[in-house]
Amino acid sequence: MSIWAGAVAIIGTLGMVAAGLFAARATRAAAAATAEATRAAAQATAEPAQRQADLAAFKEIRDELQKEVVELRTETGRLRAVVRAFAGYVAELSGLIRDSGITPPEPPPLVDEYNRTGV
Repeated sequence: MSIWAGAVAIIGTLGMVAAGLFAARATRAAAAATAEATRAAAQATAEPAQRQADLAAFKEIRDELQKEVVELRTETGRLRAVVRAFAGYVAELSGLIRDSGITPPEPPPLVDEYNRTGV
């Protein structure tokens, strides 16, 4: 009977070592799965905040660009008004010169184009 007791003790010991190895392996796998789940949860939690930060930055950029566009449109409108006024003034001066019997010089091509097209 002592052989059987020794065999059982040896098999029991080997079984416990094998069980320990399987438990350690399962623990490592569980730890890796837990770490991955924690990382995914942190990323999912941070993503809406990042999207909000991106949206706020985009809105700020958009507002600045809209302000700049309004300023440029205002400036362009003002410059067009100045060009129209100047063109009328020059046309009036050219008429006065012609009335005095003097032929005014030919305008540059760009001025001539403006006088023809208004653009």
